[in-house]
Amino acid sequence: MIGLSIGLGHYLALGAALFCISVAGIFLNRKNVIVLLMCIELMLLAVNINFVAFSREMNDAAGQIFVFFILTVAAAEAAIGLAILVTLFRNRRTINVAEIDTLKG
Repeated sequence: MIGLSIGLGHYLALGAALFCISVAGIFLNRKNVIVLLMCIELMLLAVNINFVAFSREMNDAAGQIFVFFILTVAAAEAAIGLAILVTLFRNRRTINVAEIDTLKG
């Protein structure tokens, strides 16, 4: 196929689309904590795509190495977030954000 190549603009458009979908998911869905966590993970994925795209464009591995650190933070965020979510569900019997916003110390 002549003339069909994926450039930096395509990667940036994909990253922007994923980022916009995740922001829309956070603003539109304010009830389910699991969906909010998934939207945050999708936002981190969009950032990772941009890092890899710029790293590829500049022939520098620093962006790809930084992606590993972001993936580590995302995995820790998912594990800790789900642990907190399970604890809240055991105590309150709901994962509705409107019902768990009043935390007692």
